[in-house]
Amino acid sequence: MAESQSNALLRAPAGAPTSGVIHVRTRLAADFTVIANALAQRRGSAVTVGVAAYILSLPDGEPVRIDALCEHFTEGETLISRALRELEADGYLERRVERGPGGLIRTRTFFHDVPPQEGDPTPPEPPVPPRPGRPRPPRQEPVPVPDAAPPVPVPVARPDAPAPVRVAEPDPRAAVVLASLRLVDRRLILSRGEVDRLAPAVTEWLTLGISPEEITEHLTIRLPEPLRARPARILAYRLRELPAPAPAQSSPPAVLPWQTCDGGCKRAFRAAEPGRCRDCPPGAGLAAAC
Repeated sequence: MAESQSNALLRAPAGAPTSGVIHVRTRLAADFTVIANALAQRRGSAVTVGVAAYILSLPDGEPVRIDALCEHFTEGETLISRALRELEADGYLERRVERGPGGLIRTRTFFHDVPPQEGDPTPPEPPVPPRPGRPRPPRQEPVPVPDAAPPVPVPVARPDAPAPVRVAEPDPRAAVVLASLRLVDRRLILSRGEVDRLAPAVTEWLTLGISPEEITEHLTIRLPEPLRARPARILAYRLRELPAPAPAQSSPPAVLPWQTCDGGCKRAFRAAEPGRCRDCPPGAGLAAAC
């Protein structure tokens, strides 16, 4: 006779909750990310928590721009940009504007596991890891310098050499113009990095004497419907078309002085030299004198 078998579920172990979630823990030794409970259990949008967890799982140097995040998530730019703003307001995301070599303005992004408190020292920048597939260059030993080193010739600038090119300081109004475009057209939402890249072109327009209102009208008029490219690309294309300089206004003609007609009528008229007005005949003055 076959033994009877029961299909009933096994009883839960003692001490396990009778409702809610029951965790099945697995110790991970690689490919895992540590997330603070304050961030994982953050109240509000689930997109914000998901974006934060994804950024924490990325290695240093990976792009976290809005377009890069939109390629990974199915949410659109509006939800992704709102999640980044919330993380920045909570102190997890930090953007620093720095001046690089040659005066180039750039924005660097830092993500904190725990939001820094007031008075905390600024954390040092992490070292840049070597790219995979590229061998690390061999370490070079320092070369001893002799005591009597030959003098190094100092290059002398030639009089006909061109002056070094200096990068113009970006106009603060340029960022305001670009950030305010979304008030005219809600589709023109730009990230901080896109504003930094477009600001030099807008500064050049402002240097030419074009007002912010004229720049806004040029960038927002007759936009395609719908936009099949990112707004920053369309704006960069339009900013390449520098406007033609306004034609120089000719000086007004000189005003002729007043003259008194010497033909006998004593009428006042404008002329370069004294004489008769056009109503007096040529011999009117002689007849009056006789």
